[in-house]
Amino acid sequence: MNGQGTSMAVTPRAVQLSGRPRRFRRFPYGRIAAWAFMAFAVLLTLFPFYWMLRTAFSNTRSLASHSSSLLPADFTFGAFERVFGLATKADAIAEGGSGASVSFWLYLKSSLIVATTTTVGQVFFCSLAAYAFARLTWPGRDKLFFAFITALMVPPIFTMLPNFILIKNLGLLNTYAGIVLPTLLMTPFSVFFLRQFFLGIPKEIEEAAMIDGAGRFRVFFTIIIPMSSAPIATLSLLTYIAAWNDYFWPLLVGKAESVRVLTVALGIFRSQTPQGSPDWAGLMAATLIAALPILVLYAVIGRRIINSIGFTGIK
Repeated sequence: MNGQGTSMAVTPRAVQLSGRPRRFRRFPYGRIAAWAFMAFAVLLTLFPFYWMLRTAFSNTRSLASHSSSLLPADFTFGAFERVFGLATKADAIAEGGSGASVSFWLYLKSSLIVATTTTVGQVFFCSLAAYAFARLTWPGRDKLFFAFITALMVPPIFTMLPNFILIKNLGLLNTYAGIVLPTLLMTPFSVFFLRQFFLGIPKEIEEAAMIDGAGRFRVFFTIIIPMSSAPIATLSLLTYIAAWNDYFWPLLVGKAESVRVLTVALGIFRSQTPQGSPDWAGLMAATLIAALPILVLYAVIGRRIINSIGFTGIK
């Protein structure tokens, strides 16, 4: 009896499980389709960069005959040697190059000076202006801010000619100052971007610091700026990329080789085609090298910016 009772004993857990209907897991068609679409979008985005890399390692004379190949046409480092000035004119022409010389390091230095100066000046002055619009109380503040923001609706091409005439009258053509001055102080987007963040900082923090004897400048530099590291870093990165990629304005006021930036130099390099067709391999090699500083900058601080935006909060 005891043995039979023991063999027939059923635990409550077994009864509970036996009473549940079995659920069959559906095949995740939606998830697979979403991942497939994401992979396709990533490949579609990265393909131009791969094609640029493939062209940079190709022989310019062989590109036409291997136009459909996904691999470099007659793999060579000749394009990079032409960009860095390591190839002779005869070797460059033999590989389909134009034979034109590229002062890459000089143009790189100019781009670094212009982009760094523009970023530092714009972020600093826009931070001051944004704080004044967000915290200081003075007559006509909101009306002036509205008028300042309306500049966002003005296409930059409309201000290009007046700025050029001003820079010319000041005698600043073909100088670094002439290139950076129009965007050195403030831009409407940068002021608006930082002002919106400053408005979200509780006023009680500043009032507590002022009760302890801190002035406006001390509050701004020791409290507001450290708390705003995420938006300031984001704005710095966006400003640096915009200044690095700018082409038309440096072309207008910085034609001299001593202040010529990389974007302008690449356009001039493409136009120097005595052989009848552009040196596509050399152009892609120069473009790839010109993009490396931005890629390195984003790789170094991009993750920190994203993490700061996601996890930084004001308590």
